[in-house]
Amino acid sequence: LRFARYLEKKYDEACEFCRKHKTRIHYAIYGILITAYLAVVFAACRLNFQRALPLFVITVLAIFFICWDFLMAKYEDRIAAFFSPGERCLENQLVWLKWVLYTVLVITVICWLIFDTAKKGSRQLISFGGLVMYVLLMFVFSKYPTRISWRPVFSGIGMQFILGLLILRTKVGFDVFNWLGIQIQTFLEYSDIGSKFVFGEKYVDHFFAFKVLPIVVFFSTVMSMLYHVGFMQWLAGKVGWIMRIFMGTTPVESLVAAGNIFVGQTESPLLVRPYLPYITQSELHAVMTAGFSTIAGSVLGAYISFGVSASHLLTASVMSAPASLATSKLFWPETEKPAVTLTSNLQTSRGETKTLLEAASQGASASILLVANITVNLIAFLALLAFLDSALSWVGNLFDYPQLNFENICAYLFMPFSFMMGVDWEDSFIVGGLLGYKTFFNEFVAYERLSNLIHNREKGGSMYVNGVKQYMTVRSEVIATYALCGFANFGSLGLVIGGLTSIAPSKKEEIAGGAFRAMIAGTVACFMTACVAGILTVPGLEAPCHILLGNAFNDTDFSTNSTELVECCQQLF
Repeated sequence: LRFARYLEKKYDEACEFCRKHKTRIHYAIYGILITAYLAVVFAACRLNFQRALPLFVITVLAIFFICWDFLMAKYEDRIAAFFSPGERCLENQLVWLKWVLYTVLVITVICWLIFDTAKKGSRQLISFGGLVMYVLLMFVFSKYPTRISWRPVFSGIGMQFILGLLILRTKVGFDVFNWLGIQIQTFLEYSDIGSKFVFGEKYVDHFFAFKVLPIVVFFSTVMSMLYHVGFMQWLAGKVGWIMRIFMGTTPVESLVAAGNIFVGQTESPLLVRPYLPYITQSELHAVMTAGFSTIAGSVLGAYISFGVSASHLLTASVMSAPASLATSKLFWPETEKPAVTLTSNLQTSRGETKTLLEAASQGASASILLVANITVNLIAFLALLAFLDSALSWVGNLFDYPQLNFENICAYLFMPFSFMMGVDWEDSFIVGGLLGYKTFFNEFVAYERLSNLIHNREKGGSMYVNGVKQYMTVRSEVIATYALCGFANFGSLGLVIGGLTSIAPSKKEEIAGGAFRAMIAGTVACFMTACVAGILTVPGLEAPCHILLGNAFNDTDFSTNSTELVECCQQLF
């Protein structure tokens, strides 16, 4: 008994010591773990630096942002006071400096277009003309044309252009996003293990149900875990801060636009749930537009599994965020004084889960509704589409035009828009049909049709069968990928209205009144992203190398495709 009391006393003393020195103990544990991690990184780099380069880059970025957050949390006031004289000087010179910057920017763009057109051809000019056309259309149909603040508009387009230039035209940027795309594809393939266990070895025989939909479940689980640990909120906050600084948008709309890069249109407003009842109509419109102009990370994996380029989908998601704010502020300018003007004190909403395992389980369970929604919508929409095509064909047959169908009608409707994005004239009819599927049904149907066109091109064969084009050029595929990358369709209208109304009931009338305009603004944001991609996309090989070389060896005229042949040989080497 005495020994038991002695042990109990020592146990209480140990607990009291731990409570008293809790912070120091935490720091000691973190220090040991960080030291061990850095030792592993150092050892990996010492053995093979090329192999450990991704780990090294991630570590350097993590150290930079940890130090940045620490300094900003502790010395933000001092840093602001240090730079305040320069800020006041800029404000005093802002009037003439702004016009100088605008003039330099316009001259730079004109010179770049001249030299780029001379080097790459004139197709980029059509995409540039399309970008100007969409800005003018949004200006003409703006809610308050005389109240437009042009800084968010030009800054948003400028950010789009800079991001596109870095990713599509520089080797480093292209390699980074290409590497990210490959890693995401590799990561998503782990969902095959669960599919094989549940559905058996022949699960690929039912490709969509047992291969594509499990990816949605897997990605939803991972996103829920990242949300639980606070990584998604932190990442969205950093991207939102960059957009707020460059574009001059408010903290709420910037954070939601950044969040939409990673999560869906109903999840991203949850990041700023406490502030939604107090935002202005323009801010609310920006929140909805951001949701319509991007896609969720959970369905991104599904589109990649179709065969659509992962790097281009990632690029489109990033570029559409500033575009959504630019089109929103052009289509519905700010006419009120924003009530939420906090910067560093903006609190993001956290998940309700207690543990990481609970977050994973909740993410998997939450995907049930998403998977069911995708499934029933595809069944309903494809069946409805087949019925519409049959009915339209019957009507067309009365006038000796049995080829009439829904895709043809949409193609004629959207063909001018697709051509002005820079799509080849021969392909603009096909892309117009894809835009119609995306707008009137959903982007899932459109990407499924696009994947069929991509697979037809990769197989080679005749481009025309019975006068019907079987596939498009690579340039047209790339532009279509960017134009379709958004939730702007009539099916999402009800989802946005219902989701936002449940979060902010006091804004019900404003949400219902501005949702349709937001959908149009989101659609135009995707079109503008496609225009920028059309300006910057470098034409690549239109057919796989083995098909191109096979055709060349069977042809006596080797001079026709000499550039493509050289590129093929370089790739094979």
